[in-house]
Amino acid sequence: MLKFTAIMLDGMNYAAWLFLVAVGLTLIYGVMRILNIAHGAFYAIGAYVCASALGVFYAAGLPDALAFAVMGIVALVAGVIVGLAVERGVLRFLYGRDEVLMVLVTYALFLILEDAVKLIWGVESYFVYQPYAYFGFIEINGLPYQVYDLLIVALAIVLGIALWFWLERSRMGRMTTAVVADREISAAMGINVTRIFATTFAIGTVFAVIGGVVTAPKISVTPGIGAEVIILAFAVVVIGGLGSIPGAAIGALFAGYARAISVHLAPAYELFAIYAVMAVVLAIWPHGLFARASGRKI
Repeated sequence: MLKFTAIMLDGMNYAAWLFLVAVGLTLIYGVMRILNIAHGAFYAIGAYVCASALGVFYAAGLPDALAFAVMGIVALVAGVIVGLAVERGVLRFLYGRDEVLMVLVTYALFLILEDAVKLIWGVESYFVYQPYAYFGFIEINGLPYQVYDLLIVALAIVLGIALWFWLERSRMGRMTTAVVADREISAAMGINVTRIFATTFAIGTVFAVIGGVVTAPKISVTPGIGAEVIILAFAVVVIGGLGSIPGAAIGALFAGYARAISVHLAPAYELFAIYAVMAVVLAIWPHGLFARASGRKI
């Protein structure tokens, strides 16, 4: 029973983390048709900025409870600045080009940003464990579990609902949905497609940065952490279907519980588990579980 509880909690926590790092990737692809390889670098920037900001915060002797407000501000500010800089500075000149070219451009951006991270923060590791330890443990069915990990689950749920509400209930979200359906007709009807693209890319970047920010207190922040993340995020969105927000959530659950089951029952296959799920799903549903229907222009 203890192992079952551990699998359920670990799977839920890992799925929540995967959703945070993958939902921005699928949002950007769904609206802009850009498979953004630089997404992993945005995650790394979030982790490094968080580590630096919290280092200054704790050095100043400020109250521990305020650290979480700092993390939230860092995620929003860094995400918006980096997202708009990349979209306005590079990607807006390439809209309408072949999707393969966009992949190559974002891959080049990933390499540039990875080197920029090393230039700014160096190659040493950064540790900011204090927020992770602040809430301590809670006992669930006889198993001690970090409260911080449960808060990540709650954050993923809240942000997922907020994103759905923005897309389905807000005026900007409905215009975004119209752009997804047909950007040419949307532009002809007076929708500012350029602003929709900039907003979407900024929101997607903020999600990637949030993933890095909430992960920084749990890990050693070192160069190269973005490379693994983009591979995992890609696996999640492929399982769920490129461009589908519900698909990202379901794909994260599939991947999260596949990893948790593997870790607790067959540790030797941990790295293989997520990709095995992806292979099985694609063998049955080649476009993912919730792939969007796409119209064919004649």
